[in-house]
Amino acid sequence: MSRSAHPAGPRHADVLPEGHYTAPPADLNSLDPRVWAQTVERTPEGAVAVGGLDVRRLAEEFGTPAYVMDETDFRARCRAWRDAFGPDADVYYAGKAFLSRAVVRWLHEEGLNLDVCSGGELATALDAGMPAERIALHGNNKSDEEIERAVEAGVGRIVLDSFQEIARVAHTAARLGRRQPVQIRVTVGVEAHTHEFIATAHEDQKFGLALAGGGSSGAGEGPAAEAVRRVLMLDSLELTGIHSHIGSQIFDMAGFEVSARRVVGLLTRVRDEHGVELPEIDLGGGLGIAYTPEDDPREPHEIAKALGDIVTRECEAAGLAVPRLSVEPGRAIAGPTAFTLYEVGTLKELEGLRTYVSVDGGMSDNIRTALYDAEYSVALVSRASAAEPMLSRVVGKHCESGDIVVRDAFLPADLAPGDLLAVPATGAYCRSMASNYNHALRPPVVAVRDGQARTIVRRETEEDLLRLDVG
Repeated sequence: MSRSAHPAGPRHADVLPEGHYTAPPADLNSLDPRVWAQTVERTPEGAVAVGGLDVRRLAEEFGTPAYVMDETDFRARCRAWRDAFGPDADVYYAGKAFLSRAVVRWLHEEGLNLDVCSGGELATALDAGMPAERIALHGNNKSDEEIERAVEAGVGRIVLDSFQEIARVAHTAARLGRRQPVQIRVTVGVEAHTHEFIATAHEDQKFGLALAGGGSSGAGEGPAAEAVRRVLMLDSLELTGIHSHIGSQIFDMAGFEVSARRVVGLLTRVRDEHGVELPEIDLGGGLGIAYTPEDDPREPHEIAKALGDIVTRECEAAGLAVPRLSVEPGRAIAGPTAFTLYEVGTLKELEGLRTYVSVDGGMSDNIRTALYDAEYSVALVSRASAAEPMLSRVVGKHCESGDIVVRDAFLPADLAPGDLLAVPATGAYCRSMASNYNHALRPPVVAVRDGQARTIVRRETEEDLLRLDVG
């Protein structure tokens, strides 16, 4: 939750030494629609339901912890992004946010393309029936096997990330008798206002080829322009555009404006020096979502208009035909569609500080709080409560002091073992980054739609763990 001055009156607030947490909401039972998926509601009985199903029933049937995904919401977000950008642009769902065969089928049915960045993601996409021409392959260090499988399958684009990769993809395509469509990922020197570890467009990083030249002055031809020259010389590669990505969890469009201007500068140079007008610009993803009610993300139609206007304005100023625009939302689609359902175990009240609420998951199913200092909301969902707010820290069961799920939250003071809590906006990067730390079993992903629930990724078992341990 967001951090603000001490609120007046809540339990423990007047002596908390850190002083960075959210004031308690007026109603602990309310569910802010900015944070929760669209079919989530509190029933007249006081429990929370999603897709018409009570979370208590879901906990009984599928156990806890569990990722609960609102399929209706996921599909609606796919359509919103597709419709916002229209037929003259391409929306690639970033599979790294969360990918499964069911998700691939939803994407296909809703008309989105798919961005993958590993052999496993590519295998999942192909196995689930995504047409290869609607797949893009990313990655800063693709293996020979990944490149060969992508070229052989006929993926719609491979995003080149280095000079060595240009040669390797060209060689593979020539050997297989293909002409492989490619884009070049460039670093544009724009750092979005995000956490240090997830800002990816500044030049001191592993991704892409810099637009700027080398040396202390930055003068001279940059690696990106040289990469264009090399690709255009190779018959087995078809250069379809330039790709950039400036960070993650972005709300401000200013960074995209600077990025587009610099990418258009490269397109202008390509036209002037090589007589080629590249047909596409991919501005990447990184669009933010609401993890707490204080976050204020833009709607897809607002983003589409802003990005379209930026690219059109920059191209017209440079005398270029406006290229096709591509974007790659992942978190913005998957993130808000799911919550993680936990059962409360132990509670420890630290007098004058806060109450530690331990749940049956933790950093193995959501590493983002520990890794990025990410902030989340949380609610009691198995019942309503009229108790006073209790300053809480929701923690997991792992042997780490940093095993924190929600750092600062207000929960009802009558919270007890066996209650169910839900942490919303966990559809992106939580299951994707989940681990077996402490030999924890990764939770299932349960899709809910129109009163029906089904497992789309099953819970791991002890047999799964032992099957891999061949010693």
